[in-house]
Amino acid sequence: MCCTTVLSMWLSNTSTTAMVMPIVEAVLQELVNAEEEREVISTAGSTIIEENEPIGLSEKHGQPSLELIFINEDPTQAQILVLPPKPSELGLSTKYRYQTRHDHMVCKCLSLSISYAATIGGLTTIIGTSTSLIFLEHFNNHYPNAEVVNFGTWFLFSFPISLIMLVLTWFWMHWLFLGCNFRETCSVSKKKKTKREEMSERRIQEEYKKLGNVSYPEMVTGFFFILMTLLWFTREPGFVPGWSSFFEKKGYRTDATVSVFLGFLLFLIPAKKPCFGKREKDGEKSTDINTLDPIITWKDFQKTMPWEIVVLVGGGYALAAGCKTSGLSTWIGRQMLSLSSLPYWAVTLLACILVSLVTEFVSNPATITIFLPILCSMSETLLINPLYTLIPVTMCISFAVMLPVGNPPNAIVFSYGHCQIKDMVKAGLGVNLIGLAVVMVAINTWGIRLFQLNSFPEWAVVSNVTSQT
Repeated sequence: MCCTTVLSMWLSNTSTTAMVMPIVEAVLQELVNAEEEREVISTAGSTIIEENEPIGLSEKHGQPSLELIFINEDPTQAQILVLPPKPSELGLSTKYRYQTRHDHMVCKCLSLSISYAATIGGLTTIIGTSTSLIFLEHFNNHYPNAEVVNFGTWFLFSFPISLIMLVLTWFWMHWLFLGCNFRETCSVSKKKKTKREEMSERRIQEEYKKLGNVSYPEMVTGFFFILMTLLWFTREPGFVPGWSSFFEKKGYRTDATVSVFLGFLLFLIPAKKPCFGKREKDGEKSTDINTLDPIITWKDFQKTMPWEIVVLVGGGYALAAGCKTSGLSTWIGRQMLSLSSLPYWAVTLLACILVSLVTEFVSNPATITIFLPILCSMSETLLINPLYTLIPVTMCISFAVMLPVGNPPNAIVFSYGHCQIKDMVKAGLGVNLIGLAVVMVAINTWGIRLFQLNSFPEWAVVSNVTSQT
């Protein structure tokens, strides 16, 4: 879960889950195979039935009973054939057959944990999820004078949330699927590794060896990645002037400036390490016509670029402009005056609960595109700092973890066949409640000081006057 969370900070949730799940599946198969080697598939005279009444595994361990077929007619000298339990007895409709109920629970727990960890990691950075990007773009266009939210401030606010959610989610998943034996799980005093641990460790080492040495394009990309992160953090640190102070115009000092510039350089740097002044061993010139191919080509860019996000962001602008021009946002804001008697935290909590329910059935980008103009109008009418409502709602929209259709990571995990919908609903409900509680505590503690949420800001007053006129 920790590895998945770190990857998901910088990659999309879908890419992270699609990259990690094959490795997890290989480890799970090794765990199950290690148990299968100790199971007796066919026994001929090696199994002795005591007291003429065999004890079923379901009676002893609470597992589905195995089917016993007597070969000899005399039960006292029985030779039996032990058949594995039928998938119907395990309640499975998949191709997998688990030797024990514990195996099945481990597969469920680890698979779902990858999906939840990818979602939690996406909250940490402003580029982690498409909902955060849509929120930031809409906020900067709706409140152009607000220079409050950037890569650094979002990271400072959301990083503690991710850490707390990661720990609580781990406890919840372990308790739900594996029980309360935390002491045995976290024990470091075991001197001898079990066969399962040895098999899983060997599988991970094999996958690591397949990566090979670090290549030249990987080194260049890694260097650019570190440089991009440093430039994001130092653009407007807050306690000291950042590099954005060298540019007077606001449009030339955004987070997008850094990513677009470094991404453009990847179109120019060759994918193969240049050999200046070196000759071939055979004395002939190299005939490789792809020597000067860049690290990223336009064909690769077109194939991997999420154009649907661009369309959704543009649709969000059109929807917001239509709400303002038609007067719909003003009418909705007046209808929200009945909520003025409630405390601010209660209004935010109701908005978070509403979007958490809607986003289980509607895609996250579409949900935030619909609700952003409405919540901005509501905040301006109730004289609430818009960030006090928009930031928690943006995070809660990402908690679509109860159904396979909620987000792509859920669908990827569900396709592996270890989990049923009822398992995802049961586990996802707990993760939803954990996320809602942690976000509400965060916005009412360090979020107030970080974003100055105690008062209605001047940049929101200007927008409010403009929309009403």
